[in-house]
Amino acid sequence: MKLELLDARNDFIFKKIFGSDSNKDVLLAFLNSTFMEAGEPPLTEITLMNPYTDKNDPKDKQSILDIKAKTAEGKLINIEMQLFNPYNMEKRTLFYWSGMYFHQIKEGGNYSELKKCVTINILNYSFLPNDRYHNVFHLREDHTLIPLIDDIEVHVMELSKLEEYEVPMGGGLVNWLLFLRGVEQTNWEALTVNEPMLKKAMDTLEFLSQDTQTRMEYDARLKFLRDEASRVEGAKAEGVAIGEAKGKEEMARELLTLGVDVSVIAKASGLSEREINSLKPLLPNAFVYGKLIVYSLSYRL
Repeated sequence: MKLELLDARNDFIFKKIFGSDSNKDVLLAFLNSTFMEAGEPPLTEITLMNPYTDKNDPKDKQSILDIKAKTAEGKLINIEMQLFNPYNMEKRTLFYWSGMYFHQIKEGGNYSELKKCVTINILNYSFLPNDRYHNVFHLREDHTLIPLIDDIEVHVMELSKLEEYEVPMGGGLVNWLLFLRGVEQTNWEALTVNEPMLKKAMDTLEFLSQDTQTRMEYDARLKFLRDEASRVEGAKAEGVAIGEAKGKEEMARELLTLGVDVSVIAKASGLSEREINSLKPLLPNAFVYGKLIVYSLSYRL
């Protein structure tokens, strides 16, 4: 019977694979593929700052399931996997990046102590308006492209943009991302030809997929993520509905002030006549009578 693999895009499983002390070499290989594709030198060593432990309860909203690491030079790296769209991702990214940068020094500390901070967002949905699966952002001048400072670096990896890629033989970041996206196991061997450390990541996923307790925790985390995504989508839909309703009411008010008949406004706005009539008292300094607006004017004799 074929083993049903857990989804490595689940942040709980992702952290178990890449964020545990026993798999620090897997994380280092993934990061080096990331930085080398971006034209940066490879890392020689990393330290996990928040390694996975059994205290990372997947049912606990407060559990920290991103991965924080530090390089030998002191550069800080944060990796976050997003299975569902939390929206406002760009603002969320800057908010968490700024916290990582800010908390390096205590009050009264020297700014020269601040080290570069790198954020890596791996997204299971399309976010940026281009076809690149890996985008890298820095702080540069608009015209000359000279960097203001190299301390900010944001990577955005979109798994949804890998559909056109065949299983590559050349190695690199795309192999890692295809594995995360859930490429068929029949293609795993091809992925590991030039990325041998991927084999350890695959072995870890297979081991986790056979563990009953891990499966229970995985299901709990997936339920939580789906519930959160549903709440976000519901709030978004409610916000759109409220915005549309306000737009209809604004149109109805304008038509009322122009003396348009309520029945006509109802057809134009989609509001009921009762809803439109309820707006009349809200019109400033105006009383609607039939098709006429009589403005109250005060005269001092």
